[in-house]
Amino acid sequence: MAVQEDKKLRDYELVVIISPGVAKEAVDGIMDGVGRLITDSGGTVSAVEPWGKKRLAYPIKHFLEGSYILTRFKMQPKFSKQLEASLRISEDVLRHLLINLE
Repeated sequence: MAVQEDKKLRDYELVVIISPGVAKEAVDGIMDGVGRLITDSGGTVSAVEPWGKKRLAYPIKHFLEGSYILTRFKMQPKFSKQLEASLRISEDVLRHLLINLE
């Protein structure tokens, strides 16, 4: 029974804060890479909402602002660790938050 539950797609929201020094085209490239990682693992991206540059509550890596992007998608839970690991090693991503909506 655990095997069947693992194949079920779950709803997620991902908020990514990207360094303000990154060009708009590069931000789009980063988010395309995130979307590709989701779809390659059998998931589907339902929405990508850029919130624009916003001031941070506290400095992160000496930056006072960042580009916020919200992504809503469905994905198998076993691939969430892989997604977070790829975001963690990216130098352009200041912070990310992955939320399981169930």
